[in-house]
Amino acid sequence: MTETSRITHWIGGKPWSGTAQRHGEVFDPATGSVASYVDFAAESEVDLAVETARAAWRSWRGASLTARANVLFSFRELLNSRKSELAAIVTAEHGKVLSDAAGEVQRALEAVEFACGIPQLLKGGFSENASTRVDVYSIQQSLGVVGVISPFNFPAMVPLWFVPNAIACGNAVVLKPSEKDPSAANFIAELWAEAGLPEGVLNVVHGDKVAVDRLLEHPEVKAISFVGSTPIAKYVYGRGTASGKRVQALGGAKNHMVVLPDADLDLAADAAVSAGFGSAGERCMAVSVVVAVDPVGNELVAKIAQRMPGLKVGDGRQADSEMGPLVTAVHRDKVASYLDSGVAEGAELVVDGRAHPINGGEQGFWLGPTLFDRVRPEMSVYTDEIFGPVLSVLRCPSYDAAVELVNANRYGNGTAIFTNDGGAARRYQNEIEVGMVGVNVPIPVPVSYYSFGGWKDSLFGDSHAYGPEGVHFFTRTKVVTSRWLDPSHGGINLGFPQNT
Repeated sequence: MTETSRITHWIGGKPWSGTAQRHGEVFDPATGSVASYVDFAAESEVDLAVETARAAWRSWRGASLTARANVLFSFRELLNSRKSELAAIVTAEHGKVLSDAAGEVQRALEAVEFACGIPQLLKGGFSENASTRVDVYSIQQSLGVVGVISPFNFPAMVPLWFVPNAIACGNAVVLKPSEKDPSAANFIAELWAEAGLPEGVLNVVHGDKVAVDRLLEHPEVKAISFVGSTPIAKYVYGRGTASGKRVQALGGAKNHMVVLPDADLDLAADAAVSAGFGSAGERCMAVSVVVAVDPVGNELVAKIAQRMPGLKVGDGRQADSEMGPLVTAVHRDKVASYLDSGVAEGAELVVDGRAHPINGGEQGFWLGPTLFDRVRPEMSVYTDEIFGPVLSVLRCPSYDAAVELVNANRYGNGTAIFTNDGGAARRYQNEIEVGMVGVNVPIPVPVSYYSFGGWKDSLFGDSHAYGPEGVHFFTRTKVVTSRWLDPSHGGINLGFPQNT
């Protein structure tokens, strides 16, 4: 391992200079080769990052709103000017095509822009003369050191869902990115330093469960933001709250796209392909289930299947690639196993992704787009979050049956309905038990001035990510009740009751 191939922690405004006892391999998913090695933090490195953040917070919490906003604006400009570099880093380690990576960075940029308005977002309330000569007002203050644990599928966007708001609100941050694609986090940390963020306000520690567990139990970490699978989200939420922390843990998904008989089926088929196979299906808002309401099933399945052979699967760095590889060989093999289990359980394999032409290295982590039809709710291809380019079609006899199906699912992250009936769409958004709803929009990710989050097993905690709820999560409210004697009257009683 050479220094050029080593990815290490960022602590106190610079790369960590110590020697790690454990390392992880970082792959190029398109070729299957090891591209670099990442240091894995021991508890001592996590403790160092937290101690450094705690020291930095003591002064950063007192920085004026204007000073904080200036850093945010500078970071925004740097991120915007170097977004193509960050997108290339994401593609190299995650595998998603450059257009997907560029879209990820753009959404991250929007979250930063929201945080730039922190002077407006941190205004408290004020009630003059709540009682006689007594004023009551509220102020929002930072928590201290907060931890962010981010997933592999959006190595740039998800950290920037949390870090800008946390910093803008006066906190210091310890970020633990995925060990599968860690370089984006270091690049982002360098941009923050260049933007003028004081040393130690943002720290990055790399690693695995050892680092995660230490963040969850460390007494000086006051809050945890997490995105990942539902089993791990439950673990993070349970262990973090047991340690007295505020936790927002965003979990998995099984997103349904309901297609009513009056829908534009060409529009719906295009949406199913782009939302189901974009980023190789490795996103929590991907459409993984199409619910075809009778009698459109046959026609809709045919239209989806017709579009899939034209999807160009290859190295994400190639300009004409529309879908890249999966992130690791282990994950690719797990996703591919569902093709066999789906058939064994009785689903109809309409398009087998293993036969799709690939334009990439033979050892890359490839699996083409896959389509199942006549899937039933008890099948594993429906019950499990596959997190890959596997799209399942379920048939429902009516609108009511489709709503019942979606509401019975344990996940409640995102859903969409395709229809030309405004009344049906309005009814759906009211009746469906899902946190984010799209009407003729397959991936309803909220813009940055709203907040992102699902219901049921897709979210553990009270606060959604970024937007107004993000500001709320990273602050705590203090209410002050104040009475001042009037010096112009010598502090004497002016004749008003004192306890009114």
